[in-house]
Amino acid sequence: MVDFSIIIAGFGGQGILSAGKMAAEAALYEGKEVSWFPSYGPEMRGGTANCSVVISDEPIGSPVVNDADVVLCLNQPSMEKFEKQLKPGALMVLDASLIKVRPTRDDIKVIAIEASDYASELGKMMFAPIIMLGCMATATGCFKRESFEKSLYEILPERKHKLIPTNMAAFDKGAEAVN
Repeated sequence: MVDFSIIIAGFGGQGILSAGKMAAEAALYEGKEVSWFPSYGPEMRGGTANCSVVISDEPIGSPVVNDADVVLCLNQPSMEKFEKQLKPGALMVLDASLIKVRPTRDDIKVIAIEASDYASELGKMMFAPIIMLGCMATATGCFKRESFEKSLYEILPERKHKLIPTNMAAFDKGAEAVN
């Protein structure tokens, strides 16, 4: 794998930047080179937020992603903005709970999963991007489930380690959407 690029996008407060850190950390556990590049509006919660993650077998020249292999969209504005940044044949995973108008491109693969609805069932909306990461990881093989679980111990503060089993249940729910 050389320069596998991911964009995760949605509203601030949805856990977008944390999800990017988790994906990056999971790839690090597999010995990959990684970059994580956050971007958010001045509003923080409620404004737009996105991050780019690049995973590579070789040193990464730039964290900027212009043509993504995968875009995870957690709201309609993000889907509309980042749809055009996907390479032909790339994957878009979208939160069907919040995105009603689907992508117009026919040269990309789309997996629509009701991530926010499932996250609500799990008790916290912060699980929505985790569900989408599970879907992406399973569909692309960019990192393994075990690596993701290890990443949670690094990213989450110790007081939140009790949530790791639920995070993994969310990850597995997303993986089920691929089958």
